[in-house]
Amino acid sequence: MNSTRPARARDRLGRPFTTLWGAAAFSNMADGLGRTAVPLIATTLTHDPIAISLITAFAFLPWLVFGLPAGMIVDRCDRRHVMACANTIRGGVALGLAIMTVTGTLSFWALLVGTLAFGLGETLFDNATTAMIPSVVARRQLDRANGRIQAAQITIDSFIATPIGGVLFAIALALPLWAGAAGYLVPIALALMLPLSAAHALRADVPPSPESGEGRMDAAVGAAEHISTRTAVSFLWHHRYLRTMIVFTAITGSCLTFAQAVTVLFLLDHLHVVPAAIGFATAVVGAGALCGSLVSARIVARFGRGPVMLAANLTAAVGMSLAGIAPEAFSAMAAYAVAAFAVAVWNVPWGALRQQIIPGRLFGRVLGITRMLTWGLYPLATLLGGWVSRFDLRLPFISAGVVMLVVSLMGWQLLTRGTQTAEAEADERDRAEAEAEAEAEAVAPVRQSD
Repeated sequence: MNSTRPARARDRLGRPFTTLWGAAAFSNMADGLGRTAVPLIATTLTHDPIAISLITAFAFLPWLVFGLPAGMIVDRCDRRHVMACANTIRGGVALGLAIMTVTGTLSFWALLVGTLAFGLGETLFDNATTAMIPSVVARRQLDRANGRIQAAQITIDSFIATPIGGVLFAIALALPLWAGAAGYLVPIALALMLPLSAAHALRADVPPSPESGEGRMDAAVGAAEHISTRTAVSFLWHHRYLRTMIVFTAITGSCLTFAQAVTVLFLLDHLHVVPAAIGFATAVVGAGALCGSLVSARIVARFGRGPVMLAANLTAAVGMSLAGIAPEAFSAMAAYAVAAFAVAVWNVPWGALRQQIIPGRLFGRVLGITRMLTWGLYPLATLLGGWVSRFDLRLPFISAGVVMLVVSLMGWQLLTRGTQTAEAEADERDRAEAEAEAEAEAVAPVRQSD
């Protein structure tokens, strides 16, 4: 019994991860309140499906125009400060929208500009959070750490923030915005409490130094500052697996945003859900996503990343199609929950695999480029989904599911054999880097004595 306790203690994710988790959790609380309030406020100004889809499009637009600059900022700046600044921006925007709502000066265009600013802060905060995970946990813990971050996001967003946001909206239009603005204060404080080791990448790909932790930090910062964006682009272009996965995820992700472009109208006008219950309806979807986040790491350990990623895409495709053809709200939300479960299962191994494949000093920029090329298509997908919804609110769900099913079947070799090969290459690279670092540290005392 005593022998197992030290092993368990060594495998704990640790206090730095707990602080990072807390910052992400509180930020998701504020995000969820705003994400619920903004579309509902928009429906008080217009019921045009295309206009409503613009809200979602503007939320993703910053990933197209600011994804790469955000990655550069995350690589070159203190990631703790990036997280704090991002939430300062979002808190200020929520406060401004709340004031305009109360004073009766809020227009649809002001709501779009506010959504754009929310997205700008999100590119910075999410890039910094994702890039920081490998700096606060061991590699063997990446799947578990990503799963816990995602589980917190889903739990708070779907089960706490969204239902509360719907109720607060029913009480007063601006109330969820006031609450959201206040909610951003806690993650700002937690981000600044993270240790120095979380500020920049501290991976084996940084040249080892025989000096203290501060010396290694200087080496990490210097390495990041001397790496050009061209290096990140070249790494991504010459990595065949990542390059192909960008195309795959761009298509499947666009299908999901296409289907969800006018989810609020789908619930209100087609399924006849009352506004105050919107949050509770989406909580059913959140339940599926939460279950997926919690079990994903165990499923990956049992069956392997590739097969799990393939099965997740196929399941998501079926779930989205069934949500579109469901006759009433309960069955539609149940099918939607199945799709959300599958998407959550996919996100954990895919996120952990990227953190293993991409060198730490390049991670922010490569992730920024990846999301620019994938998430940058989402505004177009949401607008197209809004246009299709003018004919039938169910059609985006059905068509998106069919396309995802076809693409997943076409990419089965990429997701199974390709993923297995990429994992093996990452393992070999890390072993070589670890050996090189150990050798350098062993030789360092001899050089110092000379």
